[in-house]
This record gives sequence, C-alpha cells and structure tokens, in this order.
Amino acid sequence: MTSGWIILDKDSGLFSRTAGGRIASMIGTKKFGHIGTLDPMATGVLPIAIGDATKMIPWVEEQNPHIKEYLFSCQFGFETDTLDITGTEIARTDKVPSESDVLGAIGQLVGDIMQVPPAYSAIHVNGARAHELVRRGHAVDIPARPVTIYELEFMGKTGDSWQFRTKCSRGTYVRSIARDIAKKCETVATVDMIRRTLTNGFDIKNAVKLDFLENLVNNGGDLRQVLKPLDFGLGDIPVLNLDDKDAAFYKNGGFIKVAQKEGLYRVYNNENFVGIGRVDDENLRPKRTI
Repeated sequence: MTSGWIILDKDSGLFSRTAGGRIASMIGTKKFGHIGTLDPMATGVLPIAIGDATKMIPWVEEQNPHIKEYLFSCQFGFETDTLDITGTEIARTDKVPSESDVLGAIGQLVGDIMQVPPAYSAIHVNGARAHELVRRGHAVDIPARPVTIYELEFMGKTGDSWQFRTKCSRGTYVRSIARDIAKKCETVATVDMIRRTLTNGFDIKNAVKLDFLENLVNNGGDLRQVLKPLDFGLGDIPVLNLDDKDAAFYKNGGFIKVAQKEGLYRVYNNENFVGIGRVDDENLRPKRTI
C-alpha cells in the first residue's frame, strides 16, 4: 500500500474531506486523513495523509507548533449568516470604517483574546455540529473561548476588499476575526477570501494543486514523486536506529534495551521508518508502529 503525505493547495469550493478522497482515489487507497479542516470557500495548505501516514497524524500535530497563518480579505457594510460571501445577507449598513479605525481595531485583537466562533462552524453544541443545528433551524449559543492572535496586519485595499494577514493559534476562526474588527469599528463585515499559508509546520511553498496531481496521473506520471515520506513533519523528534533482529521484535510489541535518554524517538531499521517509540527506564517501548 502506498503511504505518505500530499501537501495540497486546496481550491475554493471544495470540502477538505472530498479533496482528500480524490487524492486517495488517484493513489488507489481508501485510507486517508487530513490535518486542519479548511472551510469549503477557503484555499491553501491542507496536509493529506495517505495510507499508514494516517497513523502519524497525532504525532505530527503534537510535535509541530499549532500556529496557522492566513491571508484574508473582507468587505465592510454587510454581514451574512455564515460571515462569508457564501451565506445569506442578514445585516447592512452604510458605515465603512477609515483605515485609522481599522488599524486601531486590529491592535485590540492581538494577543490572548476570547473569541466567539461562527454559528456556521464545526463546533459541537449539545452533541451536534453547530452548522448542522443552524441548518435545521435551531438557534445556537456558542460561548467565547480563548485563542491567541500572534500577528494581525492590514495589507491594503483593492476596491471594496480590505486585505489582512494573521498568524493565530489552533481553533481561531478568521471569519470571527473579520467580524470582530468590524464590531470594534461599529459596523459589520463579510469575508470574501481566506487563504491558509501555514499550518502545523506545513508551508504553502511545499503544496501542489489538485489539477496538477490529476494531470500528472492522467498523463502517466507517478504521483509518488510528490508524495512526502511517512516521517515528514515529525519535527525535531530524535532518531533511533535498530538492527533487523531488534526491529522485528519491536514491531511485534517488544521492548528493546537502549542507552538513550528518556523521551520520544523516531525509530528506523536502516533507512526504513518503523514508527514512534518512547524510552523509559532504558527501555524503548512502541507507541505507534508502521
């Protein structure tokens, strides 16, 4: 079974899981997952785990900083129920803020803040997704939760669209950032573009488009040439090599006596990645094997 990572630059209008499924189908497997769901409207970095790489998702998420970077833009003067242009308009005003108003507003949103996620979100409310409840006609009350905005920068305007860049923590909603900028300027806003350029250490510079992947396969190319290895994205976890005998014993759940200090290790047999192990009391114990 082919396994590894595809760093996708997701197109707008595509659900994250749909994108992952199409890539898995190209490779010929049903086993896939992804890190960090993107809104259908949003574009940008979406790491897709194929085959045994799905076993590494928790470790990649644990070892890499949960910092995300987005470029986004919004229009002031109207608001939709989804807080983006895919939704239905629910409010309109003639008030458009000045640049100085916007700069003052974003200064108040940098740091550790309390943010209310959008009603149309994947937040669980009473055991169901908030967006599912809203679509059934139920009112949802989502409490504010702590997030961190590391950077928030106004990048300029193009027509009615105001452009921003932000670096933020996991769980932050860009649509809520735009809403809160507008609120502090005593108006309303709707996001018209979201592009993720960084997530969990995966950078847009390593990403490929879905149509590129499809053209590669349709023209007889090997998709594996853009497939990152199983251990891609495991950060600074140190390496521990085992010989053939110890590797076979380890993969069957055995503990291996080692001299390394305590902690997590990427375990290899020669150049072959075996999995993640932990050393405690001079014993290497399997945490996740391939």
